[in-house]
Parts: sequence; structure tokens; C-alpha cells
Amino acid sequence: MAITLRRDAIKVLMNQIKYYVAGERFQSLGPVLHDTLSYSSNATQYIFDAGQPTAETHPQVVAAGEITPGITEQEFIRRRKKLLELLPEKSLIIMTSAPVKMMTDVVPYPFRQDADYLYFTGCQQPGGIAVLNHEFGLCMFMPDSKPEEEIWTGQVAGTYAALNTFKADQTFSISKVNELLPDMIRKAHRLYHNHSMASSRYVDLPAFKNALNESKVHDLCRYTHEARWIKSQSEINMMRLSAAVTSQALLQTMLVSKAYPHEHILAATMEYECKIRGAQRMAFHPVVGGGANGSVIHYSRNDQQIKEGEMVLMDVGCEIYGYVSDLTRTWPPCGSFSPAQQELYELILETSNECLKLCKPGASLHQIHTHSVQILSKGFKELGILKNTMNLSRSYRNLNPTSIGHYLGMDVHDCSSVSGDRPLQPGVVITIEPGVYIPANSSVPERFRGIGIRIEDEVLITDSGHEVLTASVPKEIKHIQSLLR
Repeated sequence: MAITLRRDAIKVLMNQIKYYVAGERFQSLGPVLHDTLSYSSNATQYIFDAGQPTAETHPQVVAAGEITPGITEQEFIRRRKKLLELLPEKSLIIMTSAPVKMMTDVVPYPFRQDADYLYFTGCQQPGGIAVLNHEFGLCMFMPDSKPEEEIWTGQVAGTYAALNTFKADQTFSISKVNELLPDMIRKAHRLYHNHSMASSRYVDLPAFKNALNESKVHDLCRYTHEARWIKSQSEINMMRLSAAVTSQALLQTMLVSKAYPHEHILAATMEYECKIRGAQRMAFHPVVGGGANGSVIHYSRNDQQIKEGEMVLMDVGCEIYGYVSDLTRTWPPCGSFSPAQQELYELILETSNECLKLCKPGASLHQIHTHSVQILSKGFKELGILKNTMNLSRSYRNLNPTSIGHYLGMDVHDCSSVSGDRPLQPGVVITIEPGVYIPANSSVPERFRGIGIRIEDEVLITDSGHEVLTASVPKEIKHIQSLLR
């Protein structure tokens, strides 16, 4: 087979050969050739495969100038600059990609990238370490290409992708970590890393252990969560898309619930409807709790038939290119609420509506939560399910041990190190999710036993107030009943 290099491939090689790292030539021509070129049998076209969607391989998904769908190269560069601005001079940041988790000895679980690593690099693949400081910018240590593995798993991002796709300032093979990273660590006055994602590739280095003994090592999450807390307009667009896909999928699932009142069928329908609309995965294992199963907050079995007259609680979300959604609705598949169900549901709906009124700049999640507890406590007392006991707080928590909401973004419980007392700002996305969870063996009046209800919406804080991103899914009783009938 004759091999002909197109002009753009030759240009790529010349750029690689001329590239300098730390004052030395990038690397020998052999590895560059292997890492850079993809050949076709007729040798008429060269398209570099970065191991994930790019503008060249997936123009229907990624636009020119973007690293991940909807997020430009310049935005990634700004993110890294912002993170460095939050840290003292002479700081060194080490971030590792998420590890591959195995289902069996040869079968991996579907890979999901660590949110911090993805947010600052754009790389959606395992095996890399990103190092960032004021002096040299972003340096990415990338996995080496292994043809014997690529035949099983496909292309992976290597050093060429680090420079040309992820716009790193420097890049090396991951095999160079032991040789190059210790000197970077020794020169740093402070070292920041994600403690929960720490990799033995660097924590076992003597230089890292010395820095740890000298109290120079700090957890990075406080700073990455600060950088990620307020969403850019591009991120808000992705959050809107993720919310819209989940909302449309849940509407379709609600429509089939009367004909197929089985938890596993509704779970499967939800996942199918999300994925055909472009979701890469579910944001979490769907909660589909029929009857008393709805009172189990993180119910996951999804294996029971929903009986006539019971309600089903569905807590669902999907992920679209790194951004997740989180939405809950509760309804009776038969189409009608019983009087007891309606009494409790109207209380949860009232709480939802009242809490949404507080969602604006300057308010905090804790303030909104306190308001929700006041409304629910009053309502529970009026319904006779919360008695005036000596320990009212404990009795309330037996009915609802959850918070009114959480931050949302690249993770379901996003930016967890940011306090719930923090005044909300435009660009922050939260959930509002009041609920009540009464087991079948509860001591409350019998008509309320075995009822679980949650209404959850995604809320974007805006300059003037808020925008409910999941408003298209009905939650008023009359609207739900009209939809089901």
C-alpha cells in the first residue's frame, strides 16, 4: 500500500518538529508520526482522531473553535486563568483524569470524566495528568498510543491532542511523570491537588511526600468549585439543553405510565427517550418508586409493579457533554389523585411555589430551606401527621430529612464545597425539591401511610430573579390529570 501525506498532514508534522518544551525539542519524529497520523487505504484523506468528538470528526456536534460541544478554546483558557488567579504565586496544581473502573477483569464500566479535569482541560478520556502553574501554564502528561490496545478500545488522546485539541502549553508522555514532575513540585511554594482523585502516579513520588510532610499540600476542590459555581453563558446553554431533554423524556414517560405501570418499564422508557435526544448517559440511576417505594429517597431497585391507585415518584436526569439535569415529578398513573394524595401533594406544591419566589440574587439555599421547613411543618401539623412532641425537629426529619435543594452543573451535587449560606448570584443553577416520605409502617394517620411525594425543578438564578429550566413538565394537579387522561 502506497502512503501519501496530504499537505495538511505535513504541516502538522512540521509544527510538531518545531515545537519546544522547556527549551528542548518536543520529541523524536517516530512517536509524533505514530501519535499524529491516521491512514486510509487509498491515502487520499487525513483526519486526526482525538478519541472524542472534535470539529473535524463530528462537525454535527462540535463547531470550529470548540473543544467540547458548546465550549470554545478561549473559554477553556479563561477557566485556567481564573483558577490560577484564585491561587497564590508559585503554586502548582495537579489534576488527574478519572480512573477506569472495571465491572469484571476485562469489562470496564462506562467511563465518566472527573468534572474538574474536564472543566479545565476538555479531555474526556482516562490516563492523563494535568499540571498547571503561573510560569508555564497548562502541561498535560498524556497516555502513550498502544496499537495492541487501540484495536480493542479505539484511538486515545495523546501528546498531539494535548497541544492541538486541548490547547495545552506543554505536553509529555505519561511515562515522563517520574522524570519531570518532581522538579516541578520542588520549585512550588504550595501544591494543590484533588485529594479524592489522587493518583499513585504522583502521590508516591518522594518529592510529593516531602511537600506533604512540609505542609505544602492543599486540597484543590475549594478553588475549582469556586471557579465552576457561576456558569458562563455557554454553560447555561448546555444546562438548558440538558434540562429540556430530561423534561421531554419525562413527559413521554408520563404518557405511557398508565398503559405500562411498571417501575422497570418507566425507567427504561426514560433512558431511551433521553438518549435518542442526544444524552450520553443518565446523570444518575433513575429513581422510580411506585407506592411506598416512593418514600425511599434514593430508591434504586425499580423492579415493582405500580398498583392501581398508587402514585409513582420519578427522580431523573441526563448528562449532555458534561452537563447534567435533575428533575422529579410524582403522579398517579391511573390518572386520578386520591383525597389523601391530593392533600399531601398540594402542600408540597405550595412549598415548591413559595420557595421559587425566593430564588433570586442575594438569597441563599439555607434561607430557602428554612422557609420550606416553616411551610411544611405548619402543613404537616394541620394534616395531623406532625404532632406537637418534645422533639419536633426530629419528628419533622422523619417526614423529610432532605435539604430544599443543591447546586447543579457538571455534577448532580455540584460545587459541594461552596457553602449553602453563600448568597446566590446570577449564573448559579440550583434545584428546589420539597418532599414528604412516609413509610407504610409509619404511625401517621393510616390514609397517609406509604406515600412519597417530591416535586423538583432546576432553577437558574438571573439578574432579575430566576428561570425555571424544567417548567415545561406539569406539576399542577389539574394539568397532570389532563395530561394522563
